[in-house]
Amino acid sequence: MLDKPAGISSNGALQRARFVFGAEKGGHTGNLDVAATGLLPICFGEATKTSAWLLDSDKTYVADIALGVTTASGDAEGEVLSKMPVTADMLAEIPATLSRFIGEQTQVPPMYSALKRDGRPLYELARAGIEVVRDARAIEIKRLQIVALEGNTLRVEVKCTKGTYIRVLAEDIGAALGCGASLCGLRRTAAGPFALERAVPLGLFGTIEWPTAEFDNLLLPIDSALQAMRAIAVSTSSAARLRRGQSLNLSREYPPGPLRIYCADGQFVGLGEAGTDQQLLPRRLIRYEECFQTS
Repeated sequence: MLDKPAGISSNGALQRARFVFGAEKGGHTGNLDVAATGLLPICFGEATKTSAWLLDSDKTYVADIALGVTTASGDAEGEVLSKMPVTADMLAEIPATLSRFIGEQTQVPPMYSALKRDGRPLYELARAGIEVVRDARAIEIKRLQIVALEGNTLRVEVKCTKGTYIRVLAEDIGAALGCGASLCGLRRTAAGPFALERAVPLGLFGTIEWPTAEFDNLLLPIDSALQAMRAIAVSTSSAARLRRGQSLNLSREYPPGPLRIYCADGQFVGLGEAGTDQQLLPRRLIRYEECFQTS
């Protein structure tokens, strides 16, 4: 897990870590804008097989919202479009306004995003002055609470489902208050089971001579991202069958859905799925001769 600083893309941070660890394959599990900071879980090698579960997990952010300021991009990187006074009555309405955004809802992705249309990122179209229709997405804001209010800068903590754009939430809060708003700071503090407190500052890789055992100690087990998932243990012979792509009969009833699979000795085999016919189906199994753990 990385603590990404501002000024570097998520992919740029990933590639720097990949180089340090000598990993041929790697991926991150949830993009952060260049200006954003905080938790960026990354996966190396066989651990990339678990990345989809982190991509789908809830995320938590601390966001700074500039009340009274709207920009073209919805954040501090964009051209300022308007500045409006923020009255005491507007500030008094903040708690009630935030409560209205908690729960399931739809959100239209911003034009300044990495989503693609006909192979081109939307932000490229936006910079060219082109706006296209975007479909609304179903999201859920699970927690939205005030951390601080200093002048016209509102700091909030947001826990949300995947696909939520915090800059759009900031704009919507400003619109609801009647003064407009934009995002002026963003830090991700949690993703799935991981918290920022355990993340490694990216700058650390420039201060330790590589290779070193200190780097190895930063790596987490492949299954660390999956601890909320139900687990099942199988025999060595059954694990071999799964690795050959064969299904197994489950010895007891499991609700349909994903399962973590382990050998009796505790070795993580990979991901399977309990089918409706009480069969254990192999899905993403680990090849340990090519294994590289996740950080």
